[in-house]
Amino acid sequence: MNTRNRVTTLIMIAALPLLSACGEDPEPSRSGAWGGAAKVVTQRIEMRPLVDEIEALGTAKANESVEIRPRISSLVTRILFEEGQFVDKGDLLIEFENSEIVAGLALAEATLSESRSLYNRSKELESTQAISASSLEALLAQVKVDEANVEAARAKLRNTLVRAPFSGRIGLRRVSPGSFVNTDTVITTLDDVSIIKLDFSVPETFVNVVSEDMNIVAHSLVFPDTEFIGTVASIDTRLDPISRAVKVRAVIPNDDGLLKPGMFMTVDLQRDRGDVLLAPEQAIVPEGTRQYIFVVSDGIAEKRQVRLGRRIPGYVVVAEGIAAGDTVITEGTHKVRDGAQVEGFEANVAASGTPSDGG
Repeated sequence: MNTRNRVTTLIMIAALPLLSACGEDPEPSRSGAWGGAAKVVTQRIEMRPLVDEIEALGTAKANESVEIRPRISSLVTRILFEEGQFVDKGDLLIEFENSEIVAGLALAEATLSESRSLYNRSKELESTQAISASSLEALLAQVKVDEANVEAARAKLRNTLVRAPFSGRIGLRRVSPGSFVNTDTVITTLDDVSIIKLDFSVPETFVNVVSEDMNIVAHSLVFPDTEFIGTVASIDTRLDPISRAVKVRAVIPNDDGLLKPGMFMTVDLQRDRGDVLLAPEQAIVPEGTRQYIFVVSDGIAEKRQVRLGRRIPGYVVVAEGIAAGDTVITEGTHKVRDGAQVEGFEANVAASGTPSDGG
């Protein structure tokens, strides 16, 4: 072997230990992916109360509302209300021309008086058999017809006067004295706004949350800093098959008159689901159809399969797999494996109120 060949052989022999070391698989250890304890962020899991919240939308309605229309066709002779005036039930609002109806009533009353007089005289003759029973019955029938005609004439006369059907506030006037109106003419409107009815829809999942006589808090965009306290008056007996929601009607006292019919309002509803085990969403490690969480105990990461429940913003309900008091990895899960040694840093979780799914 010449000198050149000896040098080459020595170099190759010297390199063999290095090549052998490079080709060896590392011995399994309880370390992170890059050797040593992986640095991760952890968080302690506790039971926390969960409250579902929804914001139901509704439109304010008057307790009672009606368009005032005449029941006859006639001329307006007197208007006895002012726009915006508060009127009591039975107050006279409009009077129509009634001379022809008054004359008809007088004629009907005269005819009734005559038929009654004739019947009374004939009845006195009944004992002497000077009049037959059938003739007397005919006279009595005529009296009843005339009485009915009088009542009809009086009803027509009453229809010439329009009275308030309930107490409330008058709207804008739409006719003037001398106007000819018919049964399609809207004279004005009348609204009872001492109580406001608020109809809103509640999703099917919240049906068991609302009940009659429960208190609700409503808000209006017009008065953003004011809370309007009301009570659920009734709940519809069926759900809408398309929206899967049920109609709920609440009543809100409106003594100060702030609320007007037609206002858009919102109602905040809450449902307490009790205490649940909540884990941060970033702690979940999905693998196919399964979900896992790394639990840290004595510096060792343990990979546990979990069963998840509903999700809410930033959190997920854990039904099975971990328990209250466990410390889980929320950041750095990609750097660890089951049984790996980790160095955990507690997450700085800001204090917060009761979690809510926000509807």
